[in-house]
Amino acid sequence: MLIFCNTTVWSGERSRLSVHRAMAEGEGEEELIAEGFEQTVVLSGEVAGQPLSWTERQVIVRSVKLAEAAQAALHARLGKAQVALTQVNEHKQGKKVYRDADALQQAAHAILKEHRVEGLLRLQIEEQVTERAVRAYGSHPASVRVERTFHLHSQVDEAAMSSATRRLGWRVYVTNHPNQTLTLEQAVLAYREEYLVERGFGRLKGKPLSLSPMYVQSDQRATGLIHLLSLALRILILLEWRCRQRLADQHESLPGLYAGNPKRSTRRPTAEALLRAFQLIHLSVVTLGQQTHRHLTPLSELQQRILVLLDISPSIYDRLGAESLKPT
Repeated sequence: MLIFCNTTVWSGERSRLSVHRAMAEGEGEEELIAEGFEQTVVLSGEVAGQPLSWTERQVIVRSVKLAEAAQAALHARLGKAQVALTQVNEHKQGKKVYRDADALQQAAHAILKEHRVEGLLRLQIEEQVTERAVRAYGSHPASVRVERTFHLHSQVDEAAMSSATRRLGWRVYVTNHPNQTLTLEQAVLAYREEYLVERGFGRLKGKPLSLSPMYVQSDQRATGLIHLLSLALRILILLEWRCRQRLADQHESLPGLYAGNPKRSTRRPTAEALLRAFQLIHLSVVTLGQQTHRHLTPLSELQQRILVLLDISPSIYDRLGAESLKPT
């Protein structure tokens, strides 16, 4: 499949469709996130002893971000391999010196295999012959001693590197939806926005909920803690879904969630970002004689907007100052 992509797409034999998505929501700008093409394949099989055939669409897509990340990783591996190849030429105490071209060649190929850059570097071994005169001593006549040293040189094969780069970032999606109901662009965007259960597990075990590690001795308490954090995970997901759904219904975006970039807005805020917007709230309680004064940080426009999106009345927040017995 990768060879097919290389020979038909990059040669211009097959046209590519571009997929764009809003880059800075609310500003009308779009970024290229993927490009690709599709093909229809007729497949056949056997189910319960009966022959069966069907037609499926194969959407072959190259993700821009995935390709860039893979290309950066490839360049990093290539750089490490070149450094390792250079170190082979070093002659110092305790380091193996290669006196044979074949042994040096094998060591170089082992380095290329270790860093997974085989075929991307051209290797050249330079042999240097040095003659050194040895004076006669005792019964040994004068002679000339020949010493051979080998130096390894490497150079990036630009053609192979270009070919390898073009193979990065490709993925194949398969669907039975016809193009009339699901275009290539819609298929890519739907895949990008799909629900990932692993994200919930990441929240459960990561910083938001910190299930692991647990310092609980009793199995009953560990089970109770997992149940409690599972409820918290459901609240995070519900909060996030509700806010995104309201923004989608109103065809609006939410600005102010990104520190250092107040004009940047998003239609898909995370629950963590929404909660982080409330982290600077303080309740101050001051007692003067027989009187107790409470002061609650006023809600900002962003915080009020979030409460409206979540269908929470700001009056609930205002009552915290009067009803809270202890400062938060």
